[in-house]
Amino acid sequence: MQFSERRNTTRWIIIFASFLIVLLILWNTYTFFQIFKNEERLKMNIWASAQKSFLNANLETDKIDLNLEIFSNNKTIPLILTEDNKIINTNNIDDDIVANPSQLESFLENLKKQNEPIAIEYVPGKFQYVYYGNSALLNKLKYYPIALLLIIVLFGGLVYNFYRSTKMATQNKLWAGMAKETAHQIGTPLSSLIGWVEILKADNVAESTTLEIEKDIDRLQTITERFSKIGSEPKLENKDIIAATLQTYNYLQSRFSKQVEFSFKGPKEPITVFINPTLHSWTIENLMKNAVDAMKGKGKLVLQIIKEDDFVKINVTDTGNGIQKKQFKTIFEPGFTTKKRGWGLGLSLTKRIVEEYHKGNIKVLNSEIGKGTTMQISYKLN
Repeated sequence: MQFSERRNTTRWIIIFASFLIVLLILWNTYTFFQIFKNEERLKMNIWASAQKSFLNANLETDKIDLNLEIFSNNKTIPLILTEDNKIINTNNIDDDIVANPSQLESFLENLKKQNEPIAIEYVPGKFQYVYYGNSALLNKLKYYPIALLLIIVLFGGLVYNFYRSTKMATQNKLWAGMAKETAHQIGTPLSSLIGWVEILKADNVAESTTLEIEKDIDRLQTITERFSKIGSEPKLENKDIIAATLQTYNYLQSRFSKQVEFSFKGPKEPITVFINPTLHSWTIENLMKNAVDAMKGKGKLVLQIIKEDDFVKINVTDTGNGIQKKQFKTIFEPGFTTKKRGWGLGLSLTKRIVEEYHKGNIKVLNSEIGKGTTMQISYKLN
């Protein structure tokens, strides 16, 4: 508890410190921006003074040379000089804009929005006005905070994803541990049930009764084995996939509603694939249960095995409600469910078993609303 609180406190300190650093950087950038802006204003004032001096010069060579030097030193700040609302001079403006009067007027309106003009009264009552814009350096500095914020947002996203991934990994370990503990806990009463079946046999109870009980006990052992394999790398065996699939199919067929019409289609000859029989059984069970749920316990379910080139494909087709095309991938995400009850983990587990453990593929082959759905598993042949 103390460790968790300490970790949360540290996290908030880091977040607050990061936020403070960002504010300081933004404030510092704004300060630099204002300093550069004031310096450019000062340069324009000097330029305006030189312009006034040039207009009033009595052709003294030294003054004219000084004014011309000031004019030539401005190589970064765009400006337009006007008199009586007419443009009489430009500097640091693209030639294409200068050559087009309408574009030049538009450029002048833009300069008016950027900075206050500088008035030059070269003789009493006669004025010229200097309109100037921000230099390229100042414009880049203006967009620097935005770029910085984007970088910070991206960094924050990466940190969030890392934190989320770490949290999910911890949760996965927790679920795997709980699954293994569940398998361990089921093992004790299961051993006791096996003993009671032997007692029933000794008391000459009807063989049909003990046979069905043994089937259910085998089923519980299979479920226990499934849970014990969660979180660990399963061992794959070279098995006949038709026989392994039929075993689960036959078991479930006898326990589902009689209103569901079952049909199995497949080759007569064996098809060997590297699978884990226990996990493969879980896969088929999940797909068949989903199919029956989609039909609300009434309809047709077809399980078909097809050998195609270097692959074996297992199709599970139902006559249920169907799936919208936009949900073809969403249904495999953890937590997705259309049922009022359930955690939405069945297809997510199925996808993990097929793709991560067996290096196969699972997808919605096709689906029509109101007509039904076909789910397909593909495994590479040996």
